[in-house]
Amino acid sequence: MNIKKKVVLGVALASSTCAIAQTTKTEKDSLYIDQTENRKQPDKVLHAEPLYIDLIRDLGARKGEKEWNLGLGMTDNQRFDSYEALIEYEWAPINRLGFEVELPFTIYSGINGTPKDSIPSNSLNSIKLATQWSFFVNEKIATSMAIGYINEFELSDFRNFGQPLIKGNVYNPFLVVAKRWGSNFHSLIYTGPRIEQSYGTKKFHTVYDINTSSHYMISGTRNFIGIEFNKTLDSVGFDMTMRPQMRVEVTDSLLIGIVAGIPVSRQNEGLSSFLRLIYEPKHGDK
Repeated sequence: MNIKKKVVLGVALASSTCAIAQTTKTEKDSLYIDQTENRKQPDKVLHAEPLYIDLIRDLGARKGEKEWNLGLGMTDNQRFDSYEALIEYEWAPINRLGFEVELPFTIYSGINGTPKDSIPSNSLNSIKLATQWSFFVNEKIATSMAIGYINEFELSDFRNFGQPLIKGNVYNPFLVVAKRWGSNFHSLIYTGPRIEQSYGTKKFHTVYDINTSSHYMISGTRNFIGIEFNKTLDSVGFDMTMRPQMRVEVTDSLLIGIVAGIPVSRQNEGLSSFLRLIYEPKHGDK
């Protein structure tokens, strides 16, 4: 009889331990999601934002949110290496509307004795101004949608800087649809045309971008692992780069994103890497 009691007690304790562990994990996820979604108005869904093609502002942005980004990357272009850097500032002046200003730079370095005149000139590539409006946010189905627009004033490289100052324009409307599956899995599509206008030749060139991503967010944190598929279609053909990535929370306000680039069908581009530092100051409505 005593033996039976001990066995029953042991099974009960083991079951309760498993239940407590599961509850704790579930509660951690729920508590973190609750910090984003349920404490403030209007509604907002927690989504994992891709690191390479990032959004203008969080989907369902709330008034007063703001963020600084610093990006650093390197790409092997077979005959030379290109080093990219960007600084951007994004903010939400009203609920669900975000704005962004970005300055992207590129510096080139020859490899394997590539002649200097065969290497592109260093440049401040452009001045990018962007906006994004979240027109659909539904916490019950954990889905958000947004439309946005990026206008990119292309600048002449440093070798020809000011001759002219602005050499072209890029018009880029886009659509974003994001869905969270349960507490941890996230998917997102970011798509739209890019219409490139050259002032010198007076010609237009249109490409269509389809950027898809999937992420797994670690329970009770903002850390995640995932992958982006950056796809481009134009009259010449199809290009795609896979970008496995991870994001790590350093403090409540600082995160680091690490991205690798693996070209699938690009002719003149090799492997690449990209690092994004994300600083998000606290505010009362977060």
